[in-house]
Amino acid sequence: MKHLGFASIPAIQQYLRYAESQGIDIAQAIKQAGIAPLVLKNENGRIKGEQFQALIKALIELSGDPLMGLKSSQFVQPGSYSVQGYIMMSCATIGDAIQRIPPFEKLVGDMGVTKLEEQTEHILIHWACAYTDSNVRQHMIDNVLASWTSFARWLANQDTSPVKILLQHKKPDASQIKQYEDFFRCPIEFEHKRSGIILAKQLLNTPLRQPDKLLLKTLESHASQQISSLDETPNSFSIQVRNAIRAQLNMGVTRKELIADELGMTARTLQRKLLAEENSYQQILNEIRQELASDLLSNSELAIQDIAYNLGFSDGRSFHRSFKSWTGQTPGQFRDAQST
Repeated sequence: MKHLGFASIPAIQQYLRYAESQGIDIAQAIKQAGIAPLVLKNENGRIKGEQFQALIKALIELSGDPLMGLKSSQFVQPGSYSVQGYIMMSCATIGDAIQRIPPFEKLVGDMGVTKLEEQTEHILIHWACAYTDSNVRQHMIDNVLASWTSFARWLANQDTSPVKILLQHKKPDASQIKQYEDFFRCPIEFEHKRSGIILAKQLLNTPLRQPDKLLLKTLESHASQQISSLDETPNSFSIQVRNAIRAQLNMGVTRKELIADELGMTARTLQRKLLAEENSYQQILNEIRQELASDLLSNSELAIQDIAYNLGFSDGRSFHRSFKSWTGQTPGQFRDAQST
């Protein structure tokens, strides 16, 4: 059974504020997602990732808006990121705030994993969404990247723009592309193998509006304690491994030893801890490969051989055999069925 972790109530409220602005029947969406309304009144509470995915899916259907993810970003608030948002507010520069995303993003939820990649003149902030529904992932990726951009502009009190936005999903029509470009005010590259934001390095030195070193230290200590508490959640280790595998696969390679090293342990210890949660590295890897393969076959024009390579298979034949064992169809048959 796949487990999508948890999502914080403040992260959910951002989408509900958007829904309210559009006159969407929020009660219906919450009911469809199987969420108890009282749970949403607890600012320190969380819901299951499966419920959050179902909620976003319901809001997509009820809004009928192909740009719901992008538009809902305008409702981001510091509190949307829980304690992490206030930590970022207390930083001295945009660069300092960005560095606080990966270590504290678990406080917001298990929706994805952020990786920072330094390049010669730029920095790539890459976000790998952990949710399994391809349509939900598209909207969530749009929301996360746009929310980061809005929040950074507010923190710096500047109308700054990225160098480029990378999006994995299919290229939309011209009118929708214009809305992306109007918001981000930079080129948008669709059907990319990863999703993220490319920033100029000099932007990292931009000062923020209200740095506070003492408050920052206090908040980081509090956040670390909260993360330690969250790590006691059942199946939390499987979620960490799943997120690490997904992030590495989005860079085209993954191995058990690499994942173990990233989590600070040996491959044997990793396997033992997964077994304690009735899971295994290979099982998680196969689940994620199937999700990503199905998404790429349905929503991109990448050659099957290239998809196999991107998912870490040694050759196309291995991918063909694995995909057929998962779905009962060859990759070609699956793609043809999606296009009819």
